Amino acid sequence: QVQLVESGGGLVQPGGSLRLSCAASGRIFRIFGMGWHRQAPGKERELVARIAGDGSTNYADSVKDRFTISRDNAVNTVYLQMNNLKREDTAVYYCNADIYDGSTVEAYWGKGTLVTVSS
Repeated sequence: QVQLVESGGGLVQPGGSLRLSCAASGRIFRIFGMGWHRQAPGKERELVARIAGDGSTNYADSVKDRFTISRDNAVNTVYLQMNNLKREDTAVYYCNADIYDGSTVEAYWGKGTLVTVSS
């Protein structure tokens, strides 16, 4: 079984920073794309950032120049460095990854970590 576990969420003031981590574990042969999505209250889940296996990245316009996604393939972990946080960044953040488990490639999701931006 493959699991994704996020950490690093919490309460931060506007203008502050947080770093989210998401570690994949279990039967993993290869990890392809990894990414972060978020869902704010009353809104649909949206893509925040994604990083491909070759390290190329893409970001939602709302977080460009403030958030940075990175990955450490040695420990099967993806990170999201969030700077200059705004109240509208408040959401549950979910990581996901496309993982080959030796049989198929499937998209796995974590359970989410809450980020609250408030003074």
